[in-house]
Amino acid sequence: MRYLISGGGTGGHIFPAVSIANALKELDPEAEILFVGALGRMEMERVPQAGYKIVGLPVRGFNRSQPWKNVSVLIDLAKSIRQVKRIIRDFRPDVGVGVGGYASGAAMWAAAQMGIPILLQEQNGFAGVTNKILKDKASKICVAYEGMERFFPADKIILTGNPVRQNLEKGKRGKVKGERNLLILGGSLGARTINEAVMAAIGGQKSDIRSQLSEIRVVWQTGKVYYERCKAAWEAAGCPANIECLDFLTDMPDRYAQADLVISRAGASSISEICLLGKPAILVPSPNVAEDHQTHNAMALVNKDAAVLVKDCEAVEKLIPTALELIQDDARLERLHTNVLTLAQRDSAKRIAEEVMKLAAR
Repeated sequence: MRYLISGGGTGGHIFPAVSIANALKELDPEAEILFVGALGRMEMERVPQAGYKIVGLPVRGFNRSQPWKNVSVLIDLAKSIRQVKRIIRDFRPDVGVGVGGYASGAAMWAAAQMGIPILLQEQNGFAGVTNKILKDKASKICVAYEGMERFFPADKIILTGNPVRQNLEKGKRGKVKGERNLLILGGSLGARTINEAVMAAIGGQKSDIRSQLSEIRVVWQTGKVYYERCKAAWEAAGCPANIECLDFLTDMPDRYAQADLVISRAGASSISEICLLGKPAILVPSPNVAEDHQTHNAMALVNKDAAVLVKDCEAVEKLIPTALELIQDDARLERLHTNVLTLAQRDSAKRIAEEVMKLAAR
């Protein structure tokens, strides 16, 4: 079987795409897989690193604030669709898989026009523009949240959850008995307000906050964009030994296993990992995403008492005090742990791959 997988632009699209490809390979070692991405975007680097071939399209996103600039965008879209049709004629895929992003729109549109069945994977609780446009052309739509009938035809929806990083559940706790561990995640690039909240806490005037923070172990993953600034603030605070200031974490399974509480943005992949591992979490939705979908993601947990939300605009003032109070509240931590576990979807990549293979078998 031959599978055409398309999407990207952010890690939130790329990681599920690669996970689905890996699952297809596990189920069908003879499978041939080709990725289609957008030139200049993250997938053109990450997909080959994962061992898969990728072809880049000149497709770009629409300029919503300056619509008159979209003439060239439409020209590139038309070029991309023509290019995908040539790719499809050469590769002859049995199924197309779209995970969202600019390239996914062009690739799946062309595939559907040429009679190729397509499956869409929607990571967020508020559907992305690309998948909403493609919904009528899709044979199946795999989603991570309940209630997605407001975006997609109910008879096409399959609740599978989002694929998460391999081996995530195999982390080793290895912490000192009685020690409280706070894991602060900023993603690969970083989260400005989360970092500013930590910097304000370690270098601010509130001695009670600094004192409470010194009593717990903190892993502070800043993201590469903010690392130098955060490191300077950590050094100015006297290089506190209980706080690890890192730009990137290579041992995420262990870091998650050791954490009593996680602070994170509310991206689809992060939410799925938190649910799978049953981690109590404070979510700070990014305000800089389309349709405010991170708030929708977070509220799916908050409404079931499975996470705590701190608004981005209030993070600098409230985030660390909220975390310090919560991490000492055993009853509340246990309740969050119990509730968030009920929302976990397991073996998501394998279940999505099985649906893809059913379409191919037709």
